[in-house]
Formats: sequence, C-alpha cells, structure tokens
Amino acid sequence: MTDHSMANATGVDDDAVAHAPSIKSIYVYEAPVRVWHWVNALAITVLCLTGYFIGSPLPSVPGEASDSFLMGYIRFAHFSAGYVLAIGLVGRAYWALVGNHHARELFTLPLLSLAYWREVWAMLRWYSFTRPYPNRYVGHNPLARFAMVVVFLLTALFMVASGFALYGEGAQEGHWAHLLFSSWLIPLMGQSQDVHTWHHLGMWVIVCFVILHVYAAIREDIMGRQSVVSTMISGYRMFKK
Repeated sequence: MTDHSMANATGVDDDAVAHAPSIKSIYVYEAPVRVWHWVNALAITVLCLTGYFIGSPLPSVPGEASDSFLMGYIRFAHFSAGYVLAIGLVGRAYWALVGNHHARELFTLPLLSLAYWREVWAMLRWYSFTRPYPNRYVGHNPLARFAMVVVFLLTALFMVASGFALYGEGAQEGHWAHLLFSSWLIPLMGQSQDVHTWHHLGMWVIVCFVILHVYAAIREDIMGRQSVVSTMISGYRMFKK
C-alpha cells in the first residue's frame, strides 16, 4: 500500500491539512443574547402566522360557536406570543446594559461617524454583487446593524405598543393594557381600525425583514469571510481567509 493510499485509508491527509485555510474564532454573542434570538424568532413566527389568520379569518363553520373554538385558539396563541415578544425585548434591553459591547449593537447606531457610513456603503456593494468580498466584522456588519435597529427594533416596539392597545381595547377600561396603551395610542392614531391597519402592515414589514435577514445570513455563510448562522448557535464568530 502506498503512503497516499495509507493516508486516505486512515483518514489522515497531512498535506491537505497543511494547505487548508486557517480559521480564527472570537466569542461574540453571550448565551442570553443567543437564547433571546431563537425565542424571539419563534415568537415572531407564531405572531405572523396567527396574525394573518386574525386579519383574514378562516371560513366559518356551521353549528354552535362553542363547538368550534379554532379562532379562539389562534387568538390565544397570538396573545401569548405577543407577551413573549414584549418580555423578551425588556430582557434584551437589560442585557444590553450588563452584557458585552456586542449586546448593545441592537440599541445604538453611530450615525455621526463617517467611517460607519463608508462601511454601510461597502456592504451595500457586497450585497448588490458589485464588490468581490466583504470586510470582516466581529459583531453585526454596519448594514445589518442599521437594519436591526431601524427596521426590526422600531417596528417591534410599534407592534408591541399597538398590539397591547388593541388587546386593552378588548379587555376594556381598568385593564393595565388599556391604561398603558389603549387610552392614548388609539386616539393618537385616529380610531381602532387605523391601529388594526397599521398593526397588520407592521406584520408585513417584519415578514420582509425576516426573509432578507435569513437570506443575508445564509449568503454570508456561503460567500462571505465569516460565520453567521453558527455564530448565533455557538456564540463564536469564525473567520476564514
């Protein structure tokens, strides 16, 4: 048996290992951030699915309403996921204060930094296939950070506020949701139907964000110079040449 055949038979190929690209890793996302990310993703999935059917209900079924509680279960799942989303945002804000500096990227933007906007432009070129490779970033890349704050965070906060305003309207006066949200948000936006419309529109903003977010993460893992999906599982950002 030749040396090359023996190497293949034993699963050891020193030459291939020696010429393989080196990979470096940096611990970026702490466990609470990662747990929040995946719980938040599940809550948003439930909210979008149930919210769609609340806005466009299934056909009614014959018989007594008490015999068919499907919409009741859909609404219960929606309200429960809404609580998870809201509590998760509060917990995420707390961890931004006590966690590492990467945990604060969801709540801050260096808008006055010219270097930041140059990096945003570089990432726009990368995603539009007019740049051969992206720069390396330990945390969120500048464009992703902008999208997370301006698109996701602001929309999520609006969805929580408008959602609890509609929830409080059904719970009526005296309920905490009515006092904290319904009492001022509904008059501010005009009427209940206006809040419903904007809340439903916000769902589609979140859906579009999720589609682009998943696409960009998978694309970066395949074509970029650093890991993305696995980083939100292990916490370690891996860089390759």
